[in-house]
Amino acid sequence: MAELAVAAQPTNVLFLICDDLNCDIGSYGHPQVKTPNMDRLAQRGVRFENAYCQYPLCGPSRASFMTGMYPDQTLVTRNAIYIREHVPNVKTIAQMFRDANYTATRVGKIFHYNVPLHIGTSGHDDPYSWDYTVNPRGRDRNEHDKITSLVPGSFGGTLSWLAADGDDSEQTDGIAAAEAQRVLKQHAADQTPFFLAVGLFRPHTPYVAPKRYFEMYPIDEIQIPKVPDDYLETIPPAAGKTVAGRKNQWNLDPNLARQAIQAYYASITFADAQLGHVLETLEQTGLDQNTVVVFTSDHGYHMGEHGHYQKLTLFENATRVPLIFAGPGIAKGETSASMAEMVDFYPTLAELTSLQAPASVSGISLAATLADPSKATRTSALSQLNDGFSLRVADYRYTEWGDEAKGGRELYDVRSDPAEMHNLANDAQHADVVNRLSKQLRDRMQSSQTPPKGLKQIRFENVRREKK
Repeated sequence: MAELAVAAQPTNVLFLICDDLNCDIGSYGHPQVKTPNMDRLAQRGVRFENAYCQYPLCGPSRASFMTGMYPDQTLVTRNAIYIREHVPNVKTIAQMFRDANYTATRVGKIFHYNVPLHIGTSGHDDPYSWDYTVNPRGRDRNEHDKITSLVPGSFGGTLSWLAADGDDSEQTDGIAAAEAQRVLKQHAADQTPFFLAVGLFRPHTPYVAPKRYFEMYPIDEIQIPKVPDDYLETIPPAAGKTVAGRKNQWNLDPNLARQAIQAYYASITFADAQLGHVLETLEQTGLDQNTVVVFTSDHGYHMGEHGHYQKLTLFENATRVPLIFAGPGIAKGETSASMAEMVDFYPTLAELTSLQAPASVSGISLAATLADPSKATRTSALSQLNDGFSLRVADYRYTEWGDEAKGGRELYDVRSDPAEMHNLANDAQHADVVNRLSKQLRDRMQSSQTPPKGLKQIRFENVRREKK
């Protein structure tokens, strides 16, 4: 008697994201920062050396990757926006999985939150994306009176930090990890397909972690990037405003800088420990055999490079993100030099799980690169900020500010100048490179501004006009 055919089990997705995390982690070659769990995940999968966000700010970046669209398509270019204010009939990644009878769960921050004030709430979440949501809140949300801040009483947008009392389980991200573990165990018991998105709040300011993580980074071992005195004269004024606009966070006093960097590193290692708990449960339940794991951040981050701290620039530090994929059908322990964009998450996860992404998605699937990391899916990556657009290719970063580059240009040879400190845009010897990359950039810009197929776009100025 012939055996009955057994239907293939759907491939699950565990999406892990940190907030404001740059590539200062072990598997990306940082000599100090300890991230054993992120590094172990990289050994299980493919690490992208050249992955970039589309907008170096939390709200726009998250709206972009959750819809697979560029910021000029979502129309979200600032924080505190609900995605459906601009594209009411969009289908997010999580909705794609819900429509395919997966259970979609959010733990913590996936869409934008004001941090730390919105911790414990749904922030600017999209309720249509999820079957279940968990909004963890720990003691870090309540102990603001203990936090050191460059501007007393200001935390989320200002350098601020606290070596906290207590242990990991009392912190918001510790609670989030425990909740994610609970959800995984439930899915293992029920044998139900899932899309589980776990968004940690660290290392976003305030940099809060238990004291033992601070002790891992002695102050006298912290290195501060050096910036020439005349540096701002070498870049366009628009670029200068992005790095030096906040005078109290530009070229910090060395003592303050070391404290801030120590706290940032401590927060990264604390976040890594929480991710470790989640990944351990994934393995213990056996779900790792049929689950694609994605690990990333919403954008990069400066810690003194170009004299700047935090995000909101078009330099490598703010636009580059860590990106690791692991799971069935994905190469193990490999690194890819292919360019990747965060808009690519959506079509990649669709292909890896045999689902169909909607026509509105602008990203490109990375599945071929995940199977064979020597294959390049992209040759360039596009990022934007305000009226600036930046193109990263293998050998250069090229940036234009304003219409027709009236606000200035930047060109960096990342082979000889990986820190992007020597602007070559006005060097006659690089005129051909500038012309070639300018054309490429404008082609990419035009494509990224094409209205998304099948979606209604609402611009706020139109809403105001309708109300008159």
